Amino acid sequence: MSRFQDPAGVDLTIGQKFMRVPWYVIAVMALIVAIGLASLYSVAGGSFSPWGERHVVRFLGGTGLMLLIAVVPRNLWLGLANPAYLGALVLVGAVLFIGTEGGGAKRWLSVGGITFQPSELMKLALILALARYYQWLGPERVSHPLWMIAPILIIAAPVGLTLLQPDLGTAVLLSVIGFAIMFLAGVHILYFLGGGVSAAVALPYVWSMLHPYQRKRLEVFLNPETDPLGAGYHIAQSKIALGAGGLTGRGFMQGTQSQLDFLPEKRTDFIFTMFAEEWGFVGSVVLISLFALLTVMLLSMASRCTSAFSRLVIAGTAVMIFVYAFINVAMVSGLVPVVGVPLPLVSYGGTSMLTVLMAVGLSMCAYVHRGQAMPRRIGALV
Repeated sequence: MSRFQDPAGVDLTIGQKFMRVPWYVIAVMALIVAIGLASLYSVAGGSFSPWGERHVVRFLGGTGLMLLIAVVPRNLWLGLANPAYLGALVLVGAVLFIGTEGGGAKRWLSVGGITFQPSELMKLALILALARYYQWLGPERVSHPLWMIAPILIIAAPVGLTLLQPDLGTAVLLSVIGFAIMFLAGVHILYFLGGGVSAAVALPYVWSMLHPYQRKRLEVFLNPETDPLGAGYHIAQSKIALGAGGLTGRGFMQGTQSQLDFLPEKRTDFIFTMFAEEWGFVGSVVLISLFALLTVMLLSMASRCTSAFSRLVIAGTAVMIFVYAFINVAMVSGLVPVVGVPLPLVSYGGTSMLTVLMAVGLSMCAYVHRGQAMPRRIGALV
C-alpha cells in the first residue's frame, strides 16, 4: 500500500488517512449542496439544465479534489503557502489589465475558455500565507508591533488590488478573514480597537474614494425608498419575497417573486431569497443551522490541533464560510448593503465552490495529520 512519510517520522497509510477524514463534514456540505440543487432546479423552471447539473458535477469533482488534498502530507501545503499567495496575488493584479469586464467591474480572467475569479482563490491563499507566517513566528512575538507589519501587508496587498477592480464585497471578505486570523493567532485585542477607531476617522476619505454606484448602494441601503425602481430594486424585491414566504413558504416552485422573474440574480447572489420564499422561515432556519453546524464542526477540529498552522488553516476556513453566509443572508435581508457575495455551496458559481471545497480539503489535511510535528523554519521542509 502507498505510504506518505511525515518528516516527524509518523507513518500513515492512505487507508488510515481516509479513516481520519471527518466524513460528517462532507455529509453536512452535501446537504447544503442538495438545497442549492433544489433551488437551481426551481430557478430553471423545473429543470436540472443548465445550472443544477453543473452544480452537482462541480461538487462531485471538487469533492474528489478535496479528498486528494486531505491525504497529501500537510507539510507540502506549508511549503507551498507563500508561493500560492504570490501566484494568487499576481492573478488578482492581472485582472486589472487583462480581466473580463462585467457589470462595470473587472473581476474575471479567461484562460483556455475557462473563466474564473482570482479574488476567490485569493481568500484561500491568504489563509495559507497567514497560517504559515504565524507557524514560523511563534506565540511570543505575535503581538509585537514589529512582527505585525508583515501580516498587515499580506492582507493589504490583495485588498487594495481588489478595491481597484472594483469589488468592495470581496475586499471586505478578505479584510475580515485576514484580521480574524490575526486575532485567532493571539494578536492583542487593543490593536483591533485602535484599528476600528482609525477606520471610523477615515470614513469621510473612504466615502470620497468610492465609485458612484457604490455610494448609491450605501444611500439606498440607508433609505431603499429613494430609488425603488433603480438601485433599490434588488433589495425591495428581495424583501417582498422574504415576507411572502411567511412561516412555511409558498411551496416548492410556487414562489411568485422568483417564478415571475421579479427577483433578480436568483441563481447567484439572491438565491437565499428565492429559497426563503418557497420554504419560509422554517426552511431558512434549517439552511442557516446547517451553515452554523459546519462552522462549529470546523472550529471543533481546529481546537484539537497542536500546531499554529493547522489551527489557523481550519479556523480560517470556518471564518471564511461563516462570513460568506452571514454577509449573503444579511445582504438579501437588507441588514447590510448589497455587495455581491454568493451563498457558499448554494449559489451557482464554479470558482466560489472550488475555493470552499479546497479550503475544507486543506482543513481536513490539517486535521488528519494533527498529531504530527511541524517545523518552524522553511529550511526544515527541504
